[in-house]
Amino acid sequence: MGSDASPQAAPPAILFPGQGAQSVGMAGDWVDDSPAARRLFDQAAAVLGYDLLNACRNGPAERLNTTAVSQPGILVTSLAALEVLRSREGHPLDAARVTAGLSLGEYTALVFAGAIGFEDAVRLVDVRGRAMQECAEQRPGAMLAVLGLERDRLAALCDECRGDDVLEVANVLCPGNIVASGSAAACGRLAAAAGAAGAIKCVPLDVAGAFHTALMQPAVERLAAALAAAEFRVPRIPVVSNVDAQPHTDPAEIKALLARQVVGVVEWNASMAYILSTGVRSIWEIGPGRVLRGLMKRIDRSVACAGVFD
Repeated sequence: MGSDASPQAAPPAILFPGQGAQSVGMAGDWVDDSPAARRLFDQAAAVLGYDLLNACRNGPAERLNTTAVSQPGILVTSLAALEVLRSREGHPLDAARVTAGLSLGEYTALVFAGAIGFEDAVRLVDVRGRAMQECAEQRPGAMLAVLGLERDRLAALCDECRGDDVLEVANVLCPGNIVASGSAAACGRLAAAAGAAGAIKCVPLDVAGAFHTALMQPAVERLAAALAAAEFRVPRIPVVSNVDAQPHTDPAEIKALLARQVVGVVEWNASMAYILSTGVRSIWEIGPGRVLRGLMKRIDRSVACAGVFD
C-alpha cells in the first residue's frame, strides 16, 4: 500500500474520481478475477448497448477519451474496483463515515451510499456524457488549470479576460490549483494574464468542452429530465455535493444539485475541508488514477491515502 498506508486507523472517507482519470487498460485482468466486477461490466453493456469493458481495456484512446464513453467507463471501473476491495478481508468500506466524488464521481459516490441503483446510475451518466459531448461539439470550449493563484485573483482575471466570451472559475481543486473554463480564445487570454499576474503554470486540459459553465446549459435540461425519471433514495452515509460542499438527504434536493453541477463550480477543496472537519483522517480513492490522493496531499499532507491496487 506504500508509504501512505495506515488508512484504516480511523473511519475513512471513500472518494471517487471524475472525468480525466480514464486511461486505456484501466479495467485490467482484475476484472476477470472478480465475478462481481465482471458482472457490473456485463450489466453496463446491456444498458449502454456496447461493450464498455472492451473500450476501457483496448480503447482506442480517441474513443475512450470522448465524454460519452469516458463518463460511464470511469463510473463502472470505479464501482468494479469497489467490489474488488469489498471482497478483501478487513476492507474499510463498512467503517466509512462519508463519501464524495469529483464531478462525474459524485454519481459513483451516490451508488456506494445506496442513493441510486447501479443501472440507473449508468443510464444517468450515459445521458450526462452524451449531452455534454453534444454541447461541446456545438459550442467548443476549453479548460485551463491555473497553478499558484488564489481563487479571488483568478476570478478577477476571468472578469478582465472574458470580453464577449464565456470564462468562469470551474473547479476549485486544492490550494493553488484552480481550473477556469470557457471559450478557447478567452482561456488563451487568461493564460497570458495569469502568467503576468504570477501564476506558476497554466496547463490547458485535454477536453473538448467548457465544462461547468453556461455553455453546458442544454445538457442540464436533458439531464434534469433523466434525473426526474430515476429513483433516488436517502443515502445511508453522507454524500458531499460538489455544488455546495455539504451533504444532503432529500432525494429531490440531490437531483437538483446534480443538474446544477453541470454548469456550476466544482467545490472540491471545500468538500474536502468539510470531510476533514468530521474527523476523517484517512481516504481511499476508488477508481482509475491517483488524482484525488494528489489533491489531498496538497490540502493536508497528514491524511493517510490509499487505493485499491496500491
